Formats: sequence, C-alpha cells, structure tokens
Amino acid sequence: MSAETVGMHMPAMVTLDDLAAMNAADHNGHRYETSPEGVLSVMPPADSEHAQIASRIFAWLIMAGWPAEQVLQAAGIRVPGPGRDGGRIPDLSVWSKAPPRGVWLAVTELLLVIEIVSPGSEAMDEVTKRSEYSSAAIPQYWVVDRDDAQTVTLYQLSSETVYAERAKMPLAWLLQTSPSDHLD
Repeated sequence: MSAETVGMHMPAMVTLDDLAAMNAADHNGHRYETSPEGVLSVMPPADSEHAQIASRIFAWLIMAGWPAEQVLQAAGIRVPGPGRDGGRIPDLSVWSKAPPRGVWLAVTELLLVIEIVSPGSEAMDEVTKRSEYSSAAIPQYWVVDRDDAQTVTLYQLSSETVYAERAKMPLAWLLQTSPSDHLD
C-alpha cells in the first residue's frame, strides 16, 4: 500500500479508539501510539532480545512477590495532555493495585513504566516518552538500552514534571536486587 493510499484513508485526527482498532487489526505486531499533541508513531514488532529482556524483568517482579495482575506487558496507557489524551504502550507497567479492564488505562495508580529501547526508537524512549510520562506524573520511568550490558537507567520524578536519574546499572545487576529497593 502506498503512502498516498494510507494518507487518503487516515482520519484527520487519530483518536484512542482509532489506535485501538489499528493495533487490533495489525497482524504483524506493530504498535500504534500517539502523543497528546496527536503525533502518530508506529513501533516495529519486538524481536527476540526485546522479548527476553521483558520476560526477565517480568519474572523478577513476580518472583519477588509483586502480584501478577499489577505487572502488565504491553498494556495501553492514557497519557493526559492539554487538549486531548495520547496513548502509549510501554513494554512493562507496574501498578499500585490491579487496574480495571480497558484498552487505554488511566495513569492514576501507575507506579512505573519500563521501555526497552529498540533500534531506531532511542529518541522516542529517551526524550519524547520521558517527557510525556513525567508530565503525566508517573512516579518512575526505567529505560533498558540494548547495549552489551543491557544498561537500565532508573528515573524518578523529582518534581511534578521532571525526572531525575536515580541509578544506572546493567540489567544483570538490577536482577540481583529486590524490586522493593527501587520501587517506593
């Protein structure tokens, strides 16, 4: 399908309902997200290394006693904005209590979002999402780089809209600690 064909069939404003339909219809595993300003992002399907990292962190949280219904993989969150809400799908999210069923969950009980950097998504994960998540007052944001050490940068909200780097360590080191050492 050409870009012209796609452009002719795209709505003028992509809503969260549109995103949900796009995600459901894509059989290739792409993730469709939008910023609160309405910028559409198409994320490529995760590769096996990405999936392994997500599985290791998920297992670490569950084995430490975090309730499974409070640790979600690839669940959509509603990112509030000044004129409209955006929709992001973090690789993992950790909640203070089990969120209600829904496609785009409110961030009110969200404690932590984790993004695993994929090739080409560095700016999205390091700049755009960090800014959006801090503006949404999500208490913690972790970014896992795909370098040799799989470096994890732990950010914590230091003011109402700014993250401060709390720690940076290889994933193997993080997994030797307890989640309670990092989640307040």
